[in-house]
Amino acid sequence: MVEVLLIMLAGVAFGYLFRRRDNIIRLAEPLLNWSIYILLFLIGISVGLNEVVMGKLDTIGVQALILSVAGVIGSCIASYFCYVLFFKKKEKNEG
Repeated sequence: MVEVLLIMLAGVAFGYLFRRRDNIIRLAEPLLNWSIYILLFLIGISVGLNEVVMGKLDTIGVQALILSVAGVIGSCIASYFCYVLFFKKKEKNEG
């Protein structure tokens, strides 16, 4: 865990030092996307190799689907309330 925090802290320091360099900023976005793709691929390999997870995939899959749908619905509801409370301009009654 300490290694993860140190790597993240090094990344923050690197980003702060080079924040005004446009070429590094343009390079960082595609590298970040590809690193996420590789990470997801490796997680998929790990899940596929795990016999316990693969054996209970039907149960786990249904639970994951329910949690995902509930998370999306909850996020939409919370976003709507945030929009209404903070961003929607209040209409003035003319008349």
